Amino acid sequence: MISLRRRVLAVLAAAAAVLGFSTAAHADGTLRAVMHSDLKILDPIWTTAYIVRNHGYMIYDTLFATDETGGVKPQMVDTYDVSADKLTHTFTLRSGLLWHDGQPVTAEDCVASIKRWAAKDATGQKLMTFVAGIDVVDAKTFVVRLKEPTGLLLLGLGKPSSNVPFMMPKRVAETDPNTQISDFTGSGPFIFKRDEWKPGDKTVYVKFDKYVPRAEPASGLAGGKVAKVNRVEWRAISDHQQAVNALLAGEIDFIEAPPHDLLPLALADPNIKYFDWNPLGNQYTFRVNWLHKPFDNPKVRQALFYAFNQEDFLKAVVGHPEYYKMCKSYFPCGTAFSSETGMDGLLKSDFKKAQEMLKEAGYDGTPIVLMHSTDLQVLTNLAPVAKSLMEKAGFKVDMQSMDWQTLVSRRSKKDPPTAGGWHAFLTSWVSADITNPIFTGFMNAGCDKAMFGWPCDAGMEKLRDQFARETDPAKQKEIAAAVQAHNTKIVTHVPLGQWYLGSPMRKNVNGMLRTPAPVFWNISMK
Repeated sequence: MISLRRRVLAVLAAAAAVLGFSTAAHADGTLRAVMHSDLKILDPIWTTAYIVRNHGYMIYDTLFATDETGGVKPQMVDTYDVSADKLTHTFTLRSGLLWHDGQPVTAEDCVASIKRWAAKDATGQKLMTFVAGIDVVDAKTFVVRLKEPTGLLLLGLGKPSSNVPFMMPKRVAETDPNTQISDFTGSGPFIFKRDEWKPGDKTVYVKFDKYVPRAEPASGLAGGKVAKVNRVEWRAISDHQQAVNALLAGEIDFIEAPPHDLLPLALADPNIKYFDWNPLGNQYTFRVNWLHKPFDNPKVRQALFYAFNQEDFLKAVVGHPEYYKMCKSYFPCGTAFSSETGMDGLLKSDFKKAQEMLKEAGYDGTPIVLMHSTDLQVLTNLAPVAKSLMEKAGFKVDMQSMDWQTLVSRRSKKDPPTAGGWHAFLTSWVSADITNPIFTGFMNAGCDKAMFGWPCDAGMEKLRDQFARETDPAKQKEIAAAVQAHNTKIVTHVPLGQWYLGSPMRKNVNGMLRTPAPVFWNISMK
């Protein structure tokens, strides 16, 4: 008599067949994964969206990379030298680096790529204020000349998450950073199969046989990027229960970000294991648009700190206390610059105080266009909580629902909220992205050069400049605290707590690395 377990697995296998999966074993060396979002945008410099960053790590390489301890290590770079006055940095590329079209990677390619990244990324923009020039010496060597010493150069070139300074061919890197690229030639361990890319269905990558990995063992994002599978497929399954069913039936191998409440179901199966590849976790944030009323008024922005509390957001999305933490710090708890400086009395849902601030600010009841992401489980419940708390504080809220990729496109628009623009949205940052005032993109207050939301504040930029020049960790900590205190007054964004989520995968999947972004080199399948 067939056991209940075997009957359940038979049902799951049948469901997988309905979903279009093969029931054959992955004899072709294919790893099948369900990622946190479908991939519709392909330019990891144009957007900070993490699914596009993940795509970038599949096909592009970086000059430097951070290892598991956070140390910055050479990646495409073979050797680099620094002059005695610390103003001239010379970089020489490794031998054997090739683009996917077979052409050699050159210093010209890298210089063009650095410039495009730096024009878009908050860290890159600040770094370039220290740069006097970047010169090509020969096919494998280039020089960065600084106006004054800074520790940002290697930190920036080894930045682990959005925006990552991925290297692209010169012809691609010369694309305006505000225009999406159309050529996806990389030099990383996998090749993007554009002819098999079907948004809403699957994204396909194949091993780049001519990739030359570093000799060192893989550690974090650094070391040897050895592709041990021939093919990686990202399968687009928006229904999380269906994704877990497919995992249990062995028709997919990995789920990046399942809902927390489905983890017990997945992990009850002895063939499934759990791996927390991002132990520093993530931070939820509420981002405001400074360009349009009423958030052009700092008092209206400050009222958000009195309207919100972190626990309501974390309970609504994560639910399980073991996977979240209240943390009244812009820089994640457990990292070097974490503190509660300036946070006294904030994030307690003091609605009376919020109402008083709105009255002082002269808020006229303008409806807040709040963009609501509906298709990412780890974000879906955030906007409804924000709407409820804001309305209790005296805001009028027009919550507009859309999928995440639509939100990503719309947030780049500066149009008035009544003409297709926006006032606010909620998102999540990987902790590695927000460990200091330079990395934290939402703290860039450089006006038109700032990220979507476009905060404009000379005081914040002065503090960030001070941090960039300082090399003493104790003094850096003081500056970071001053940045945080200042930001509670100007409010570029509001931190809404930390949360944690690893990935369930089949037990035959081995070698996943601890990284801020899930990567697929070093993974083998028995």
